[in-house]
Amino acid sequence: MIKIQSITKSFHDRMILNDVSGTFEKGKPNLIIGASGTGKSVLLKCIVGLSKPDFGQVFYDGRDFYEGDRDLKIEIRREMGMLFQGGALFDSKTVEQNVMFPLDVLTKMSSEEKLDRVNFCLKRVGLENVNRKMPSEISGGMKKRVGIARAIVNNPNYLFCDEPNSGLDPQTSVLIDDLIQDISEEFDITTIVVTHDMNSVMGIGERIMFIFKGQKLWEGTKDNITHSNVKELDDFVFSNKVMSGLRGK
Repeated sequence: MIKIQSITKSFHDRMILNDVSGTFEKGKPNLIIGASGTGKSVLLKCIVGLSKPDFGQVFYDGRDFYEGDRDLKIEIRREMGMLFQGGALFDSKTVEQNVMFPLDVLTKMSSEEKLDRVNFCLKRVGLENVNRKMPSEISGGMKKRVGIARAIVNNPNYLFCDEPNSGLDPQTSVLIDDLIQDISEEFDITTIVVTHDMNSVMGIGERIMFIFKGQKLWEGTKDNITHSNVKELDDFVFSNKVMSGLRGK
């Protein structure tokens, strides 16, 4: 579980996040949603330690990340997996080398152990026999799945996904959403997904935080998001052009 308290962040005297608090639970995707530029990606950066908040606390299973010493921060970072918006694969490395990279950096596993783990993770995301391919030789959806395999290869306790469906067609987006949900449940991971894709919200939104102009205006689930009585959320939901194709409608 991840808990944030009163996260506040400004850049050049401009308030980006204003007193944001919330809890992200284990074993399910926790979604942070909102329009572009509303502060959700900055919030994710504050949670993972890429940007230090001006005020507030982040707790990883009770451990205070920003008040902890260097060793604690390293310990927590070793328990994180990241899926970046663009995949962020190394173009010069094969699929196998990309997925193995965190193991090379963070573990002392033998070459055989690392390869076994890589093959397990690639199989888990539905990618077998692609070890030797280069990123340029696979599709965008496959790149995202390679990114997921790399994110979970080190058995993380926490998984962070920044716009995982960016640039994907609707069918592939559903596949990625379902994979993130299945992996979160199967491995009991605390997963946080930043998205503005309402298809994702209605597909896997078991716990949702809505950010508007740097403030948390609503928290709930996909089952009650369309009855929130929050005007800003209603505007976001019902102006979304993909509403006609929502899963579960």
